[in-house]
Amino acid sequence: MVSPSANEVFIQGRTRSGKPFRPSDWAERLSGVMSPFHPAGRMPGAHLGYSPWCNPKVINGVKCVVLNTALRDYDPMAWDFVIGFARDNELEVVEACLLPDEGSIGPIPSVPTP
Repeated sequence: MVSPSANEVFIQGRTRSGKPFRPSDWAERLSGVMSPFHPAGRMPGAHLGYSPWCNPKVINGVKCVVLNTALRDYDPMAWDFVIGFARDNELEVVEACLLPDEGSIGPIPSVPTP
């Protein structure tokens, strides 16, 4: 479903049949569930913000979840959960790259190897 060379995938808030996915806050809910997953490991208060690997965005008027493939290396089961959610709900999944906003602090850190 996702090529090994991809860095990010966009899970779009419309089904393969072109219908908008409901509920309307699905992207925030999914990203909230993934909030504990951070490059630095579990952190106090992590539930108060989104993981850098799974963020809700609106792209071209379509609600999306931007999923960084670093999550796949960090926790394959968490990756499978999010990709499985997209598959089970027949959501469009597109390999893409989100360009950083002006003033960005830099790239998302990769998972350290032991």
